[in-house]
Amino acid sequence: MSTVICPRCAYETVDHVAASPVPGVWDVLQCGRCLYMWRTTEPERRTRRDAYPESFRLTPEDIAAAQEVPAIPPLRTAR
Repeated sequence: MSTVICPRCAYETVDHVAASPVPGVWDVLQCGRCLYMWRTTEPERRTRRDAYPESFRLTPEDIAAAQEVPAIPPLRTAR
C-alpha cells in the first residue's frame, strides 16, 4: 500500500482495521490521531486529504481543544 494519510487531519499513522472477505476488494483504515475511519472504496471526498471538505478538516489544535469525545452509550437490553 502506498503512503496513506488521514483525509480529515493529515496524520501519517493510519492503521489497517479490516479487509474485505474477497481479498483486495476493500480495506478499512483508521487514523491514529483523530480516529476517523474509512473504507478504501468510498469516494475521494472521504478518502483523500486534498478532496476532503475543508469545513470538516481538523488540525492538531482542533483536536487538542475538543471539549470531549462522546461516550458510547450502554447497550440496550432486550425487554
